[in-house]
Amino acid sequence: MNRRDALISLLRWYAEAGVDESIGAMPVDRYAHASRPGAVAAARPPAAPQRPPPDVQPPAAPRTTLAPAALLSRDETTRSARTTAAGARTLDELRTALASFDGCALKHTAANLVFGDGQAGAAVMFIGEAPGAEEDRQGVPFVGPAGKLLDRMLAAIGLARGDVYITNILPWRPPGNRSPTDAEIAACLPFIERHIELVAPRLLVLVGGTAAKTLLGTRDGIMKLRGRWFTYESVHMAAPIPARAIFHPAYLLRSPAQKREAWIDLIAIRRRLAEAA
Repeated sequence: MNRRDALISLLRWYAEAGVDESIGAMPVDRYAHASRPGAVAAARPPAAPQRPPPDVQPPAAPRTTLAPAALLSRDETTRSARTTAAGARTLDELRTALASFDGCALKHTAANLVFGDGQAGAAVMFIGEAPGAEEDRQGVPFVGPAGKLLDRMLAAIGLARGDVYITNILPWRPPGNRSPTDAEIAACLPFIERHIELVAPRLLVLVGGTAAKTLLGTRDGIMKLRGRWFTYESVHMAAPIPARAIFHPAYLLRSPAQKREAWIDLIAIRRRLAEAA
């Protein structure tokens, strides 16, 4: 191999090894320098002389002190929510009050407030747990895959979405569709209670375990609560409302074998509506 081919082979080896730039115009034999004391230090370029600091320093920027945000206990947050919700005399006022309420941190992570959908003053009010991803994007409850199944469930007993009123315990989506915490539910509970009072339905359908346990004040799961009638009452309501807990459509999508039990509940709801008409 001649000298030219040897240099080309060496450069190709450097390129394959990741060497893509040189640090000097001439090669340096580090082994030769290491044998002479002081040679390596002499090969280094002289350090640039340091400039003396200026006599006059610029004035420091003024510091702005921010007042710490007020921290409220869960009881204080609930009292604030109850006072705010009680002042709403219409659904529009309740929506405005909820939009201005800062006692629930979910407000700052959700894309939209999901208030309600359907006919104000409807005979039946459906209450779910919390918005999902599609509901958060559109600002309307039950419009994702579970909402489409709920529409078919309504149609099976002769109802359309426009015939009922639909909302959730929480008006904001928990990140990642996680389950809401007790503190989040407590902060939003006064608003859903006022929501029920303003809609004043003749029948309340609690969709899923979280909605049922929250509004019925029980620790029992949905398996124990569904298939039975309960009564929901409030101090601001003239009379108690019959309430029925049903499986959440999202659960039925994952467990289609439970649709038979859901159909039994739907028939009971249709029969109760006919009796109340």
